[in-house]
Order: sequence, then structure tokens, then C-alpha cells
Amino acid sequence: MYIPFENLPEQSRIWIYQSNRKFSEDEITEIEKELTEFLNNWSAHGSALEASYEIRYHRFIILAINQEVHPATGCSIDASVAFIQSLEQKYNVDLLDKMNVTYKQGEFITHKTLLEFKKLAKDKAVSGNTIVFNNLVNTIEEFNENWEIPANESWHSRFF
Repeated sequence: MYIPFENLPEQSRIWIYQSNRKFSEDEITEIEKELTEFLNNWSAHGSALEASYEIRYHRFIILAINQEVHPATGCSIDASVAFIQSLEQKYNVDLLDKMNVTYKQGEFITHKTLLEFKKLAKDKAVSGNTIVFNNLVNTIEEFNENWEIPANESWHSRFF
């Protein structure tokens, strides 16, 4: 059951999927419709999940679930991954590869492979102060506090 993202408690579980490219306005409109439809039908063992989504920077899809109402199960998580895979195919994007790094360059969002990011760090083209997106956060509270952080405060710090 879809509810607005801002109505979920801060302890709600989240999953972040980053795209290897920016979505167009038309794609965002379509994806929002597909997400709402998916979330309205998302369930775990026959119980509707209280869930929502956010799309940030035309690049990140954040799924959230209020685990106080009903927790996600293996099957419901598998269903969400299958849904994300369907978006990958439909829009010809990569949303599941965790070996990529997305970071800010001024006002721009840049996406690189992990190897490219390591080389940029070695060449001092990015620094520990570069704002990175820490997609390992697990709750809305962590998302709000630790998603956009300096690289030296995240798992990326090992490159500096």
C-alpha cells in the first residue's frame, strides 16, 4: 500500500538504487506511475506492505517500507528486486550494480565505476571532502543524516 514518503517513520527500512545515468522528465513520470502501482500491490505473505518511494536527483530510486506495520520478507524483497530489474530493462539503465560510485562535482552528479573513482582519488581529482552518496544506509533516519556525506566519512575513505 503506497503512502507518501514523508509519512513513514524514521526507522522505516530503505533500499537505494542508483542509476548509471540521469532519467529524463518523461521517464520520471512513467517510473513514478510504475512505482506507485507496484507499491500498491506489494505484499509479504498476503499482507499489504506500507511502503513508499522517492526519486532524487533524477538518478536515485529509494524504496521504503514501514516495518512496524509489516516487515519485508525474502519473497517481498525478491519481488522488489524483480521490479527494479524490469525498470533496468525498460529504461536501459543499471540500477543494481553496487560497484559504482556516485558523487557531487559542484552542482553536478557524477557516476563512475569503482575503479575509475579509485584512479580519480589517486590522481587527486576527488578528495576526502568530495560529497558521495552512501547507498549503504538502511533506514530513513540514516538516509537523512548519512546519505550525502564527505567521502572520508564513508566507506569510500579507504581510497584517500
